[in-house]
Amino acid sequence: MHDLVIENARIVDGLGAPARAGALAVKDGRIAEIGDKVGAARERVDAQGLVLAPGIIDLHTHFDAQLCWDPFATPSVALGVTSVVIGNCGFTIAPCRPADRVRTLRNLTHVEGMPLEALEAGGDWGFESYPEYLAMLERKGVVPNVASFVGHSSVRTYILGEDASKRAATRTEVAQMKRIVGEALAAGAAGFATSTLEQHNGENGVPMPSRLADEHEMSELTGALGEAGRGVFMLTKGMKTTVPWLEGIAARNRRPVMIAALFVDPNDPERVFREFEEIGSARRRGHELWGQVGCFPLGMEFSLRHPYPLEAFLAWRPAIEAEGSESYRRVLADPAFRAAVKSEARSRTVPNRFSYHSLDHMTIREVREARHGALVGGNVAALARAAGKDAFDWLLDFGLDGELDALLECKLFNIDEQRVRKLLLHPHAAIALSDAGAHLSFLCDAGFGLHLFGHWVRERGDFGLEQAVAAVTSRVAAVYRIKDRGRLAPGAWADMILFDAATVGRGEKRRVQDLPGGAARVDTPAVGLRGVWVNGKRVVDESGPIAGCGKPGRLLRDFAD
Repeated sequence: MHDLVIENARIVDGLGAPARAGALAVKDGRIAEIGDKVGAARERVDAQGLVLAPGIIDLHTHFDAQLCWDPFATPSVALGVTSVVIGNCGFTIAPCRPADRVRTLRNLTHVEGMPLEALEAGGDWGFESYPEYLAMLERKGVVPNVASFVGHSSVRTYILGEDASKRAATRTEVAQMKRIVGEALAAGAAGFATSTLEQHNGENGVPMPSRLADEHEMSELTGALGEAGRGVFMLTKGMKTTVPWLEGIAARNRRPVMIAALFVDPNDPERVFREFEEIGSARRRGHELWGQVGCFPLGMEFSLRHPYPLEAFLAWRPAIEAEGSESYRRVLADPAFRAAVKSEARSRTVPNRFSYHSLDHMTIREVREARHGALVGGNVAALARAAGKDAFDWLLDFGLDGELDALLECKLFNIDEQRVRKLLLHPHAAIALSDAGAHLSFLCDAGFGLHLFGHWVRERGDFGLEQAVAAVTSRVAAVYRIKDRGRLAPGAWADMILFDAATVGRGEKRRVQDLPGGAARVDTPAVGLRGVWVNGKRVVDESGPIAGCGKPGRLLRDFAD
């Protein structure tokens, strides 16, 4: 007898086959049978003609700390995600010596927009090494399946301590780091992740440790993947990191290289396609490179007191260093500082960052001064033109006029949907970039899969439903060598979602206060999602997450090849 049968479903298998009507049976957490009649079961669910598909696999999350207190990986599971990959960009909490805990949390607060009070209140330091961290997650239990990168910045901090963000490593230190990466891979890490992105700064504008790595260090640490014969190299790319250089790493190690984050930048909209041309050339030479893309405009809410998007400017560094001090206002008012920012905003030499184009898509959501009430809903660029001012000058003057804490919203990248469509359909693109677990006070893009099904399939018609489901299930599972997931087929693990194709999507943005210590986050609820199963156990129903569902997720340690 089966444990579960879902009948009267429209089955989309995640492999691209046409949808078919039928039933699916689950036994011992795996799919036992698919067909018209699949026999008796202890539990039966009538799908009423809704779509039954594999659960969404999210390759780009930052739940490393949150999983210490939240086994649901909120809000991802409630948005149809059944497997998450953590440790992206190399921003992990393991390995970590006791002396480095405060520094690690404060850096995460800055670089990934995580509320410090939540990290401190919910954190669990029942580990020091990376294998101990994985063992802790397994002991605590999780609702989704979890795969984890070993993170460069944490490894660097573990060996160099306070010097991790100050200098290059010695050959001896690099060898010590390489041993840690090798141990992590042996313990079940999905690969090694790092960042060279200039915007990735920790507390007080100090570069995240990985940004101090020289070529020898990068070559040796990625070489651990080749020596182990397993794992993915994931990198969030800065302006000085080229696709040909990354191809060299792929060629030496014969391992996949995942390059994030590839957006359509309105300041140089063809740059991303030039990068994909280089990726395509590498693939033709037999070197496996992938570009990680998002299926929505990347937008954020922020204030000028903590202006994360503006910190992408190299010229913004004086403001980063002064943030939280009395001199911050003086920096924002300084004509020389403003001139440097405006000059950089006109340049096309720095990828994936703020520009004058961004101000055309920036609106004022909330103000702190009643006298500015009429500005709510206004577009910054339009307001500046009406005042006869440069848009950056208007914005900074507005902040200094009692509005450093005004809530601003800006769409930064992927605004041109025709170009985004071209990205999403590229044969070497991996759809992800939710950043779930990070930037909690700025954005919530964890519902990217539901948005793909609703907007790009139903509303725009750029994808067939079967094609879209495959893109965020079996396709990405194959990239990261995740076994027996991302597909509805006998023998595969029963990670599944049930949804109404006529309504599926993500709901309106809202703010909720459910983090430890009462900290707030941005949330976008699911629309049209009727059920989520992880390893055959239902964890979400029509009302949302099921509190008593247990912790059916597995820590993914065993990967193909």
